[in-house]
Amino acid sequence: MAFVGRAVQRVALAAWPSLSPLCRTSSRSYSSEPTNEKNVPYEMTLKQESGAASGPTKPLPRSADVVVIGGGSLGCQTIYHLAKMGMTNVVLLERDRLTAGTTWHTAGLLWQLRPSDVEVELLAHTRNVISKDLEEETGLHTGWIQNGGLFIASNKQRLDEYKRLMSLGKVYGIESYVLSPAETKDLYPLMNVDDLYGTLYVPKDGTMDPAGTCTTLTRAASAKGATVIENCPVTGIQVRTDDLGVRKVKAVETAHGTIETQCVVNCAGVWATKLGDMAGVKVPLIAMHHAYVVTERIEGIQNMPNVRDHDASVYLRLQGDALSVGGYEQNPIFWEEVNDKFAFSLFDLDWDVFMQHIEGAINRVPVLEQTGIKSTVCGPESFTADHKPLMGEAPEVRGFFLGCGFNSAGMMLGGGCGRELAHWIIYGRPERDMYGYDIRRFHHSLTDNNRWIRERSHESYAKNYSVVFPFDEPLASRNMRKDPFHQILTEQGCVFQERHGWERPGWFNKDGAAPVKEYDFYGAYGKRKNTSYKYSELLAKEYTFDFPPHHNVIKSECLSCRHGVAVFDMSYFGKFYLTGPDAKKAADWLFTADVNKKPGSTVYTCMLNKRGGAEADLTVSRLEPGAANLPLAPESNGDAYYLAIGGGVAEHNWNHIQTVLQDQGFRCQLTDLSEDMGMISVQGPKSRDVLQEVLDTDLSNEAFPFSTHKVVTAAGHQVRAMRLSFVGELGWELHIPKNSCIPVYQAVMAAGAKHDIINSGYRAIDSLSIEKGYRHWHADLRPDDTPLEAGLAFTCKLKSSIPFQGRDRLEKQKEEGLRRRIVCFTVNETVPMFGLEAIFRNGVPVGHLRRSDFGFYINKTLGYGYIRNPDGGVVSAEFIKSGEFTLERMGVTYKAEAHLKSPFDPENKRVRGIYD
Repeated sequence: MAFVGRAVQRVALAAWPSLSPLCRTSSRSYSSEPTNEKNVPYEMTLKQESGAASGPTKPLPRSADVVVIGGGSLGCQTIYHLAKMGMTNVVLLERDRLTAGTTWHTAGLLWQLRPSDVEVELLAHTRNVISKDLEEETGLHTGWIQNGGLFIASNKQRLDEYKRLMSLGKVYGIESYVLSPAETKDLYPLMNVDDLYGTLYVPKDGTMDPAGTCTTLTRAASAKGATVIENCPVTGIQVRTDDLGVRKVKAVETAHGTIETQCVVNCAGVWATKLGDMAGVKVPLIAMHHAYVVTERIEGIQNMPNVRDHDASVYLRLQGDALSVGGYEQNPIFWEEVNDKFAFSLFDLDWDVFMQHIEGAINRVPVLEQTGIKSTVCGPESFTADHKPLMGEAPEVRGFFLGCGFNSAGMMLGGGCGRELAHWIIYGRPERDMYGYDIRRFHHSLTDNNRWIRERSHESYAKNYSVVFPFDEPLASRNMRKDPFHQILTEQGCVFQERHGWERPGWFNKDGAAPVKEYDFYGAYGKRKNTSYKYSELLAKEYTFDFPPHHNVIKSECLSCRHGVAVFDMSYFGKFYLTGPDAKKAADWLFTADVNKKPGSTVYTCMLNKRGGAEADLTVSRLEPGAANLPLAPESNGDAYYLAIGGGVAEHNWNHIQTVLQDQGFRCQLTDLSEDMGMISVQGPKSRDVLQEVLDTDLSNEAFPFSTHKVVTAAGHQVRAMRLSFVGELGWELHIPKNSCIPVYQAVMAAGAKHDIINSGYRAIDSLSIEKGYRHWHADLRPDDTPLEAGLAFTCKLKSSIPFQGRDRLEKQKEEGLRRRIVCFTVNETVPMFGLEAIFRNGVPVGHLRRSDFGFYINKTLGYGYIRNPDGGVVSAEFIKSGEFTLERMGVTYKAEAHLKSPFDPENKRVRGIYD
């Protein structure tokens, strides 16, 4: 029996059934019941036969350097890479058999292209491990099948997104082609192409077999000395507190013995939260049902590529002579009570939920309408707030690492992430920029907030196949952290962005207020969908790869700052005090710049990891010793420092500093006053005229030079004023106790009225800062970039004899010459770029743009990217000057001019108040 196109009227909506017909009309109905068969489509699983031994498969060692918990894709990849890197006293514990949790039922797809350079690299490593390395090491086949991948575009925006991926792929040597509908039909004859705009074909994508992959990984790891123990559930994690009050992993408890260890890796998938609870570690993920169905045999489907039809939210995975069909729905089912005994198990498929994928699947491959369903596969998967994994050392317990929350991509990302996690454990940091996966990307106030976890994870799941636009913002769990200016700026039309839980100004809508509403789950679960929702409507208008419709609004904000004066609310910044007996020693070691200038000085600096990579950039202000005047000044009898850090990365910075203080044994206190102060930045040629009316101090260059700070009075309130700029203009930041924020802001706006002062947001800051050549951490400055490569050598005290973390790596790099370095590019054609565009030198790919925006003052698109010498040599100034550069955007190349200095105010006159 099979699907049929004729409807048979039934009262209740049923499902896409096996041995039953599917109607193509709006009132679908069916003639028989859906299939009850639940089974994965793989020839082999690792499920134990009934009556098999239930005890551990090997004796437990008394101690281990690392204990990996969870024998799914991530656990197996992590122990394999640990062993491969030479750490062999490592143990993997699996409560049942390998793959028993979620890995055994995964679809096992691998797509090489993603809108992230780091993810492209992670996927490439997974592919190499699965398709080549393991077979060479073990002689065993992992089950890798290279049948290619095909992304479907039903509209121009989707095809533009694919063209962006194609351009990025050229930098990494990934073969891909944009195909016309006719070419797509030639490649995949069973496909309906009548409604296609085009497709992206990647010939070397493929599929993985979970049992074959994990078996081969653990055999290879065991051959290198690792120990893999199955049928051994973990019952507890012992944690000790050292003399400095730092909590550290001590041992892993099981019903069959205890293993002493200083390092645990939580690869427990949907059970990772329970494992975290054993150690007092928050693991912000949630379990959901995730499903696909396996069809009967389809004539002519053999050797076809796997398909992702993002606009229909459906994928079609080749399964021999059949297809697996699945996707991401708007109303996924949460697994409310996670069952510890759930191994090699599947849920009953809820056809009412799954049906939404069927129309798209049949539309794309019409033969499915006449094809039966062999089995359903509905199992648990773990999902996170931003649809990215949770990795790295937990902030709560040293030695407790996370490798979980992979959002149904654990097989695909497992190889790359397993290697990075192993590197993290052995060397203290990953090799690549893993901040986007690091648990420290989330503020600690959010990671145990159930509303935030549930709402954000739902939205990320529901939007998984949505186009990734440059200016998108979440609608879920907003207004979690609001600064004192939030209400008054909302009333003035502020369109907020969300960062780190904070609402920060994005831009200002001239048509009135656009407040963010409570999350409506997109109308799922019986929730009433928000109507007349201006904020959502404004976001939707920006869903484009062209210049957004509010481009001229951003232009107005930028040029008002360049020619007059603008106010930026930057209250979301992290604001920390570093004090204590060893504060000076800690500051010398932590910061690349010499911050021990006289009190009243403010210094822009970086913090590095041991490999010389930039973990942060920030400003450090040296304070006068004295009694506490919180929140403006801490109590200090000696050295004290005020740290101002980009708010979106404040948690990362906090934990980096704490880790260094602990590792070095510095006797210091780090105090977080981020919530206790607001901060506005008044910038532009007229900023001095405005603030001189508000502040009770002389603001002349002589009395208040650049990179200095003072506690002053503003409209009767004490504030800390800093002469700094992140936009390249004359200006001051005012750090204000929260109860004083509104009166100080109102005084500034009143004084600025005659100078046409305006509010501006972070969209303007992004444009202004890139125009000036200032770096954004985690865009054009990351943990895998050194300050020398990033053009920030001036922040490094290399001419002094003061040691600092990472100094040895910088000295070596300086001696050997730079193999990669950042370059500014401009294009004369008026075309938007957003980052990821490929950079070509003399026709050869040498890198990609990390960050790009339009510079309104110079009236050009600018981009910054790191370039390499294809020959592996030094990237010298002459190498840059002598090359002809082009940038490829969506398959189209544009001539570009390379700059060694910012094309805007290269002599830094404006920040010094010099306007010619």
